[in-house]
Amino acid sequence: MTTKLNARHRLIPLVSMGIPLLSVIGALGIGSLLLAAFGANPFVGYREMFLGGFGDIDAIADTLVKSIPLLLVGVGICLAFRTGVVNIGGEGQILAGAILSTLAALAIPNTPRVFLVPILLIVGGLGGAIWGAIPGALKAYVGVNEILSTIMMNIVAGHLLSFLLEGLIIEPGEIRIQQTKRLTENSDIPLLPGGTRLHFGIIVAVFVAVVAYVVLKRTTLGMRLRAVGHNQDAARYAGMSVQNNIVLALALSGACAGVAGALLVFGSESHRLIGEGGAAAFTQSAGFNGIVAALFGGLNPLLTIPASFLFGGMLIGGIEMQRAVQVPSALIIALNGIVVIFVVSSFRLKRKLEQAMTSSDRDRA
Repeated sequence: MTTKLNARHRLIPLVSMGIPLLSVIGALGIGSLLLAAFGANPFVGYREMFLGGFGDIDAIADTLVKSIPLLLVGVGICLAFRTGVVNIGGEGQILAGAILSTLAALAIPNTPRVFLVPILLIVGGLGGAIWGAIPGALKAYVGVNEILSTIMMNIVAGHLLSFLLEGLIIEPGEIRIQQTKRLTENSDIPLLPGGTRLHFGIIVAVFVAVVAYVVLKRTTLGMRLRAVGHNQDAARYAGMSVQNNIVLALALSGACAGVAGALLVFGSESHRLIGEGGAAAFTQSAGFNGIVAALFGGLNPLLTIPASFLFGGMLIGGIEMQRAVQVPSALIIALNGIVVIFVVSSFRLKRKLEQAMTSSDRDRA
């Protein structure tokens, strides 16, 4: 009996990973019907999507670069969710981290790179943490719904970016474009060996994911965050400060997104803060796509690593698909949206199956 229970228990992680994968396959099946409706060959389209995202070393490098902000935002989502709060403010927290780190780079441009790059990443994380702590405090002490407040903070951050790039930190010149001047070379994120666009930011993102996992699973702080997320009344009875932990969770979640904002500035090819085209043009919607990556990874920081890579490949490959089969860009957005719907919907099914398997084990015991 014990052997059977252990075998069933080992199936739970497989279920956790298998259902999101099946949901992606189902979403691609629906997408093939849409491609066929536009007169495109779905097999050609998906082949080009795969090659565009994973076909060679340059494609993989581009996918990894795309996955960096998705992973960092996704890790932040995991931290917030485990504490029982929902962070929809990744876009604004990315912008806050990008803005504050850019101001720091403009203020201390002559600092040696070995010191300046870590400082800018820390400052970026601080900017995101502040932007996340505000709705956290509103939630904890005033009772404001964090979903509404984080969304509103996204809008505020977008207008703040536009305001700063209208005059205060705009690149001087006759042609006024919403961007800063080329930031100091000392702030450039070093490229990794291999001659691609891949930079040190991927190591930073994976490191943050590992640290977040260890914090959640192996530390007193993680135990407190999870306790608050599991049952606030029980956590309060045990002497934990529910309010402080809610603020801390959203601050930590925002810090992860803030680091992503700094990496988007200093790891880019332009090496400047750009607001032309709006806030979404800068963030590349990573604040929202990171939520999908976190859900696809089962809200586990470690599993969010491959989930971000996969979703980043789909985003990069979608561009190649559009070129190959000549479909409207709106269709590619729709395909990504279908994947989002299927993945988010599968999360509920996965949880029910896990609960059913766990309860069945208890009954048999």
